[in-house]
Formats: sequence, structure tokens, C-alpha cells
Amino acid sequence: MTRTRAVQLREYRIREGELDRFVALWEQQLAPLRRSLGFEVLGAWTAPDEHRFIWLLSHPEGWDAFADGDKAYFASPERTAIDPNPASLIEEQRTARLVDVETG
Repeated sequence: MTRTRAVQLREYRIREGELDRFVALWEQQLAPLRRSLGFEVLGAWTAPDEHRFIWLLSHPEGWDAFADGDKAYFASPERTAIDPNPASLIEEQRTARLVDVETG
């Protein structure tokens, strides 16, 4: 049985005036920590006029490993030490599991 890579779309609306601060935290601390726990960051974008941060997070070993890695991420001392807590900069968030579409 082959494992399917887990890919999740994450979209955040960031508090007005905090997008640059959030991006800096994400680049310097959040993304590197995710990578250290086996995740892959497939891309990240901003929509500055809408105060949005959008990114694709993946785990090559499937959804069970994604869930385990997510728990380890939030429980890690590195994540709990981040100041300010990145969640405090997010007004709204949306996530979606993405499924590959065969293109022929």
C-alpha cells in the first residue's frame, strides 16, 4: 500500500497592521520548526490588501503523521516560547485538506 502525501491549505486573516510581523515570525520561527518536525512547506503567499496569509503545508507520510506532527509542533517548547503567540495575530483561519486530481 502506498502512502499519500498529506497536503493542507491554510489561510489566515491577520489582524490589521500585523501582517509583516506575522510573516517575520512565520519565516524565522514557525516554518523552520515545522520543517524540523518532518513537514514540508510547499509555498506561502500574502494578499496584503485583505490582510491574508496563505500557505500549503504537507507531510510526506500521510494524514496520521501530519496529525502526530501537528501535536508535537504545538506541544514543543520552541513553539510555546514564541512571543508573541502567533495565534494572537490571527483574526480568522481556515484549513482544508487537499486531494490530488489526476490530470492524465
